Amino acid sequence: MKMQLAEIARALGAEVKAGYEDICITSVSFDSRTLEAGALFIPLVAGNDGHNFIQSAIKHGAVATLWQADHDLGQVDLPQLVVADTLEALQALGRYYLDKINPKVVAITGSNGKTTTKDMVAAILGSQFNVQKTHANFNNQIGVPMTILGMEPNTEILVVEMGMDHFGELDHLSRLAAPDVAVITMIGEAHIEFFGSRDKIADAKMEITHGLKEDGTLVYNGDEPLLRTRAEDLKQLTVTFGRNDNNDLQATNIVSDDTQTGFRVVSWPEENFTIPMIGAYNVNNALAALAVGNLFHVPVEAMRKALAAFDLTANRTEWVKGAKGERILSDVYNSNPTAVKQVLQAFTKVETAGKRIAVLGDMLELGDQAEIMHTGLAAEIQPEEIAEVYLCGPIMAKLAQVLDEKYPADKVHHYDTDAKAQLVADLKASIQPEDIVVIKGSHGIHLEEVLAALQK
Repeated sequence: MKMQLAEIARALGAEVKAGYEDICITSVSFDSRTLEAGALFIPLVAGNDGHNFIQSAIKHGAVATLWQADHDLGQVDLPQLVVADTLEALQALGRYYLDKINPKVVAITGSNGKTTTKDMVAAILGSQFNVQKTHANFNNQIGVPMTILGMEPNTEILVVEMGMDHFGELDHLSRLAAPDVAVITMIGEAHIEFFGSRDKIADAKMEITHGLKEDGTLVYNGDEPLLRTRAEDLKQLTVTFGRNDNNDLQATNIVSDDTQTGFRVVSWPEENFTIPMIGAYNVNNALAALAVGNLFHVPVEAMRKALAAFDLTANRTEWVKGAKGERILSDVYNSNPTAVKQVLQAFTKVETAGKRIAVLGDMLELGDQAEIMHTGLAAEIQPEEIAEVYLCGPIMAKLAQVLDEKYPADKVHHYDTDAKAQLVADLKASIQPEDIVVIKGSHGIHLEEVLAALQK
């Protein structure tokens, strides 16, 4: 981005002092430690009040700052734009910049697969257009406007990931981004603690359509009855994808090995698509991306090539090498029952000369259903397929009890969340070069620490 401070002030209804109007803003940041020279610093009021880090922002090159009106200015040696609420100002500035650049917007949500789908969509559209996409998992009330403000002026399509864990969040984000295309990957159990049922989760996910343009399109998983029922009330165009033959895009001939998954699409019977990921469940994410690409008239051949080589955000079913030469399937960003079952099903199909080892952490935000959903994983974990199981977290203790009944002694291990050092030590003592390991858990359990330790 590149805007003068006077333009930003007008966008926010703020005043800029004489002499500061022509200051050039080249980026926006709420983190004083990582901002770049030329940045507008936006001190957000959260656990750590950003206003307390103004000197750090100045040190790192901020040329101006927003300032929340209920905070004392003191001796701030930096041009300020005083606003009522800095988060609301960030969002308002994002919307202003979105209107200024005026790209087409693709918004993506879902209980599982939204980051992978985002990456696939961006790759397909990027074969024909200038595309900007959400960085990492910047998918909330802060991340979405930051994604918008990170657009280059020549951006033609913005691909935005949107997350939520309460009612109203997607409504707000959708109205902020005003998508031309909205995508719902699936309905699972993620955040069921806050919603109580999959029906309520479906209601919350449909909020992504609240800001959908009148001539926009909803792309959704047509195998999910909860979405089909709700989509019937939409006035906008809908496109479905899935395995059933009543979908607009239907996958067939799915074949997966340890590095990629191939499939065909009924609509294009001559094309053989591949994605550089294991697991048949990822085909639905690819179908969603193909549906979006088709809406933007991307040639089928270009979509096929883009899917075959797209860049996947780290720690989403990604193979990495361990220190002993073992292969590790890293999926440590987040976890819920559907996602764990899908990953385990794919993992057990991977051929290996050694043994398969599963490392699983607690699945969070499952509320009253947490214990039964954890023990329910036992059906996917069999001694003849997975030789050893390492479980981390207090809720996983329940699964350990169930697995102890069918596994040989000393093949099921359980650790408290503060005992990761022992977990790593035991894993290193067991792992051999020919083994394969899967690591998956909710981000709050921080199994990325275990992953990092195994790579040293």
